[in-house]
Amino acid sequence: MAGNQRAVRVGDQMRDILAELLRDEVKDPRIGFVSIVRVEVSNDLRHAKIFVSVLGNEQQKKESMKGLASATGFLRSEVAKRLQLRYAPELHFELDESIEHGQRIAQLLVQVQDEQKRRAAEEGE
Repeated sequence: MAGNQRAVRVGDQMRDILAELLRDEVKDPRIGFVSIVRVEVSNDLRHAKIFVSVLGNEQQKKESMKGLASATGFLRSEVAKRLQLRYAPELHFELDESIEHGQRIAQLLVQVQDEQKRRAAEEGE
């Protein structure tokens, strides 16, 4: 159990460090508006799955993911250095579209409400 809590703590720290690195140090023009959603670290701290949200169309998302893949070596060494880990964890970037999915659902709910108001107004006439 203690190892699991450590993995969660390291994941939280890693999320902050990666966000800072992407904002301030990675200058790859392919990496657009990327947000680190969450980081899941294995109990042995050897692997980290980084879930990212990318603002833009499908092509921009693909380019951002390619940019992240090419920056992985730099990011991996910086994370290990800043967290003072014995082993630099393997970084695995995955696109997380849950934020966009939630926005789409919210948009559809607004459309349904507008349609219901319009129908109620027509019936009231």
